[in-house]
Amino acid sequence: MSKVIRVANTFIGGENPVTVQSMLNVPLTDTENAIKQAVALEEAGCEIVRASIPNRETAEKIPEIVSRISIPFVADIHFDHRLAILSAKNGAHKIRVNPGNIGGKDKVKEVVEVLKDLGLPARIGVNAGSLEKDLLEKYGRPTAEAMVESAERHIAMFNEFDYDNIAVSLKSSDTKMTIDANRLFAKKYDYPIHLGVTEAGFGESAIVRSAVGIGSLLIDGIGDTIRVSLTGSPIPEIEAGKEILKACGLLNEGIRIVSCPTCARCKTDTLSIVKEIKELTAHIKKPITVAVMGCSVNGPGEASQADVGIACGREQGKLFEKGQVVATVKKADYTKVLLERINELAGEK
Repeated sequence: MSKVIRVANTFIGGENPVTVQSMLNVPLTDTENAIKQAVALEEAGCEIVRASIPNRETAEKIPEIVSRISIPFVADIHFDHRLAILSAKNGAHKIRVNPGNIGGKDKVKEVVEVLKDLGLPARIGVNAGSLEKDLLEKYGRPTAEAMVESAERHIAMFNEFDYDNIAVSLKSSDTKMTIDANRLFAKKYDYPIHLGVTEAGFGESAIVRSAVGIGSLLIDGIGDTIRVSLTGSPIPEIEAGKEILKACGLLNEGIRIVSCPTCARCKTDTLSIVKEIKELTAHIKKPITVAVMGCSVNGPGEASQADVGIACGREQGKLFEKGQVVATVKKADYTKVLLERINELAGEK
């Protein structure tokens, strides 16, 4: 089991729930729009939000951002240790830093002293695309082993200054390398791990790559907080992250839809029903499993664990609960009746 670190009002590691993170793609200097995006992420279920801090002007915007959101804020720092210090002093709840690119031990020590004084944690971020030159020479190319060795160096540097309030991430755009690196690291250390497949791309292919990389590790019991990195708006990252947690049995929340892939027996547009149910129940937090089945063959029997479901026939269907038929429903009323029962189960009559 991993150690526990505290990021404002959120605990990462140990037996705490795996949290879902995202990152703003609106610069903090565009303050109102950055806040708008941060609030939208929070409303979507984001539990920690991060932003890039490339200069002093951006760091000066942190107090206003933090004052207008209720989830922890992480400052992402590269190259300039002074920005890490300023971000910490300006109210960031955590600092993401690569100790190898901020100018050596003396500058790392300056950052660590401020973090210690303020009681703030840091995330050491190791990326396969920015490994140290000597490690690339040693291993010939980016490898899982090289990533772990890089992380070991950075941890040792922080530990040298009596600082251990650390989370670690080891990310690659190569899904298998990401999995291998995190498995190797987890065998050696018990620091909380931030999971993600970096530069995953966009759309379905990016979600699949992330689900394989993140999900494989979570099933192994590795990982304490996650980010699904998608090109474009960060909002879909949250839904994808939550779905990964649900698939891994780590989140029991909201509507879970079970639906058959359909075949020649199906005489109903079940896809339209599924889409409408998903849209109209997205706000429900109570865990309810809903089945939309194309015929009686794949109806109450195969979906017997569903809290409520419909087995769609040519002209009428069967409404069932926990495998037991409770009503006969006209085809035109499939969605209406199913929604009514879902709302009753959710306590939203």
